[in-house]
Amino acid sequence: MTSQNPVQPRSAMSAAGASALWLALVLAVVAPVVLALTLSLPAASAAGFSCRPGARPVVFNFGDSNSDTGGMAAAKGWHITPPEGRAFFHHPTGRFCDGRLIIDFLCESLNISYLSPYLKAVGSNYSNGVNFAIGGSTTLPRDVLFSLHIQVQEFFFFKARSMELINQGQEAPIDAQGFENALYTIDIGQNDVNGLLSNLPYDQVVAKFPPILAEIKDAVQMLYANGSRNFWIHGTGALGCLPQKLSIARKNDSDIDQNGCLKTYNRAAVSFNAALGSLCNDLNVQLKNATVVYTDLFAIKYDLVANHTKYGFDRPLMTCCGYGGPPYNYDITRSCQSPNATVCTDGSKFVSWDGVHLTEAANAVAAAAILSSAYSIPKLKFDQFCKV
Repeated sequence: MTSQNPVQPRSAMSAAGASALWLALVLAVVAPVVLALTLSLPAASAAGFSCRPGARPVVFNFGDSNSDTGGMAAAKGWHITPPEGRAFFHHPTGRFCDGRLIIDFLCESLNISYLSPYLKAVGSNYSNGVNFAIGGSTTLPRDVLFSLHIQVQEFFFFKARSMELINQGQEAPIDAQGFENALYTIDIGQNDVNGLLSNLPYDQVVAKFPPILAEIKDAVQMLYANGSRNFWIHGTGALGCLPQKLSIARKNDSDIDQNGCLKTYNRAAVSFNAALGSLCNDLNVQLKNATVVYTDLFAIKYDLVANHTKYGFDRPLMTCCGYGGPPYNYDITRSCQSPNATVCTDGSKFVSWDGVHLTEAANAVAAAAILSSAYSIPKLKFDQFCKV
């Protein structure tokens, strides 16, 4: 497959238009009680990031495949083949994408190098931070390999080893001030919610959110107790718009909304994000001298489908790299890495890369929306971290 030119971030959706879309969707799919609770939440005040202006930005990321820059490939020794990475890197990097992820674009906004996976033994650069995210990761069970809790423990090991080297008079990629001033990003929960929806009815799924949220809270509190003060937390995306879920056989289309997405999956995502936003609000109040920014990824990612033509996408619900052809080109038994997978010619016309993850083009739009701060509480600018 021939390489494509790098995809530049497209303009973010207008705040007014996206807000109208979001409100309409919430009113349509979320229970009135949940909506009332969400709208009544006071926004916790935050003084801003505690990073000395002009200091070198450092980012530590925790999450799943949405922000995995090669961790799972390194951990399992996977030999990932093209077309992965074709749109930008021009070779596979271990990302579940044809190019850059949202976290890559966010790093670009800070003018720092892309985050190297914690488990990548060769060619890593940890001077601007570390990526602990691993594909398939969940919050629960908390002690399984690569869960959020384990990722945080890996961070503690990395920090302790760095301080040990410095105390011995040796160089370490990040010093004590770097750890203290760093931005800690968390993007996890999608696999937890998806797993529940695969086995339980909606009401029972929502009832199981508290333990998931408790793990995210525990991670933030452990990091805070260790000196971390700057946190950026992403909600989950539009799960009901994933070709992976839409390709599952169904009796009828009664659960399909006006944009072709599954209502139940999206209701669950909205409910989870409402609870996560509330948690972040509480943490902003409870954690002295800390800033916890919550960003609503559902509103951003649903808009990629609902207003796909605005961003130049032709096939919002069809997989670029998959198997089976229209309408979804997704077969759970034949992944993008399968020999007989079919690959679209122009990934910039597709929202979904492999049925679960976004194309680089879609990631660029999503990142631009995040950088606008229109979907964040408090409305702090990600790209101004360590600059003001």
